[in-house]
Amino acid sequence: MSEIRRNWTREELIVAFNLYCKIPFSKINYRLPQIQELAKAIGRTPSAVAWKLVNFASLDPDLQKRNISGAKNIGKQDKEIFEEFKNNWEELIVESEFAYEKLVELKDNDVDDSKLEFYYDETKLGLTKEVITRQRVNQSFFRKMILASYENKCCITGLPIKELLVASHIVPWRDDVINRLNPKNGLCLNSIHDKAFDKGLLTFDEDFRIVLSSKISKLDDEGSKQLLINYDRMQIRMPTKFLPSQDFMEYHRKNIFKG
Repeated sequence: MSEIRRNWTREELIVAFNLYCKIPFSKINYRLPQIQELAKAIGRTPSAVAWKLVNFASLDPDLQKRNISGAKNIGKQDKEIFEEFKNNWEELIVESEFAYEKLVELKDNDVDDSKLEFYYDETKLGLTKEVITRQRVNQSFFRKMILASYENKCCITGLPIKELLVASHIVPWRDDVINRLNPKNGLCLNSIHDKAFDKGLLTFDEDFRIVLSSKISKLDDEGSKQLLINYDRMQIRMPTKFLPSQDFMEYHRKNIFKG
């Protein structure tokens, strides 16, 4: 029997967009376990959920730039949810994560602990447990979203080992509260190049080619030096979703990079 047609609720839409952000574009398929799981949770067919994710992909201008097309007939609700996330990642990530967990009963064990130093600092400032929980949820979601955008591979080396990958902020977390969860402010890097990027030893030009700091040539250890020099002027692997913002890249070149 075919699925009875009914309108999508806002809760269903935000958890669908949540999933869209966390899985690679190439994996969107009704056979994907996460899609089947969500479909069961909200009482829809896996095909209906997969199609909804394709709808969101059609609204993504970064996919359009790469001539990747999704669905043609997009509903008003889909556009509204897409814009709602784009304009308020901070609140929508938390809302959709809690809604997703409530519906699917998932436990989140994929927090990037290497990037959680600020949580411990903030507890000393007297922040509540609820605030810290929200921050952990946001940081975990950001990691999943960025890794999915880059197909779980380092954008410099192509390294596919998730345990060695970091969702790097282009503009540091503390420097831009509004855009700290904006996926256009993220890059998927391996832990070594992430640290070099964070410390200003490398950056990227307007064509997303690697630019190295002059400080690298002064390093004593040849092995460490070659880990960076081998990729000089190489263009990064571009994400399938959420292209890095040129404005954020320019900020990094002007304020973080040590030319």
